[in-house]
Amino acid sequence: MNKLTLTSCMAGNADPFVKKLTEYLATKLQLPMTSTLDISWQEREQKFDNGEIQICWICGLPYAWKADSTGSEIELLATPVLEASRYQNKAVYYSDIMVPAESDIQTFDDLQGASWAYNEPNSHSGSYLMRSHLAALGLDSRYLGKVIESGAHQESIKMLLNRDIDASAIDSWVFELELANDPSLATRLRVIETLGPSGFPPFIISKQVPEHLRQTLRSAMLAMDKDPLGREILDSVKISHFTQNGDRDYDSIREMAKLAQQVEWSK
Repeated sequence: MNKLTLTSCMAGNADPFVKKLTEYLATKLQLPMTSTLDISWQEREQKFDNGEIQICWICGLPYAWKADSTGSEIELLATPVLEASRYQNKAVYYSDIMVPAESDIQTFDDLQGASWAYNEPNSHSGSYLMRSHLAALGLDSRYLGKVIESGAHQESIKMLLNRDIDASAIDSWVFELELANDPSLATRLRVIETLGPSGFPPFIISKQVPEHLRQTLRSAMLAMDKDPLGREILDSVKISHFTQNGDRDYDSIREMAKLAQQVEWSK
């Protein structure tokens, strides 16, 4: 294997971190590595699936689908643990249902008839989690008003700010990064309900990468927070450290996905 390639299917505001992480690992381990971030996340995932990319940071739901597929050739590499106290030093995150600060919507019950945006169909935090929550309450998407696909969590945030929609489920970590860039969001949006916690999106690696190299990469990521430069890179995106999650840490996402099948977004 001449070169390892790393990519991300996370929100776009994670791309600078992935580039820095790739450079850090390449230097630390003296390995030829590069990152592929100049194409759509759908193309990135496709290149990972066909073997052109070896390491991918991906939502827990598509990880579970890939891991459960016949003849799966992937394994968990390492998973971020976020800094904020709400995560209790665990590799989890939340889906926060947000509305404009001046909205009359105060609780989940007030969402009846409200316009809604999900980021993209296969997202756990932005789509499946809300669908499973509706199903658990014995509701379907008709409980809401107009439902549209925004394309990304950041786009959903913009739509909330522009009052183009009434509410949306936003990945808690994505919002933390947006808030760091624009502190005014703290007073312009508010949370009416929190869904989760869910297993945080993992970095996964192809088993085509030799086992000793997979372990070398994993060890470097798990120790990154102890290294001054590694600590600086992690702090820049509010990550405390990496841990090694197990496949069972994504069982709750699998169960929620099954429940979500009862609810389809209305067109």
